[in-house]
Amino acid sequence: MPTPIDPRAPRFNQAVLTVGLLVGFLLDLPVVAPLFALVLFLGAAFGPRFGPFLRIYGQFIKPHLDAPAFLEDPRPPRFAATIGVAFLSSATLAFLAGLPGLAWGLALVVAALAGLAASTGICVGCEMWLFIARRRGVEVVA
Repeated sequence: MPTPIDPRAPRFNQAVLTVGLLVGFLLDLPVVAPLFALVLFLGAAFGPRFGPFLRIYGQFIKPHLDAPAFLEDPRPPRFAATIGVAFLSSATLAFLAGLPGLAWGLALVVAALAGLAASTGICVGCEMWLFIARRRGVEVVA
């Protein structure tokens, strides 16, 4: 079983991702797609020590907060981040192929879902992981 995590860390990451992607869209900065794909990849593949915004949360924000009310399984947010990486990598390829409409569409799906998760705690990718895991009989950290 993986060590449970503070659920506020992924929400902070999702909030930064949402703002960054929206600012990138409004200023027409295609570089945000590969940049945030890399950020999500580092955190999903190697853990919070390697995710820049997860690390910022852990080092500078968490020490000033009370303990979280509950801990969560790290696998669902990692799965959700992996889906975000796939979408943002596809957006990057679309930009390179000269398809900015498709690229921004993919990036804005990520922004919308990250914004939903950051503001409400409803993480669609996390819920997908939990659904699949339960159907496969995988033990989930509650």
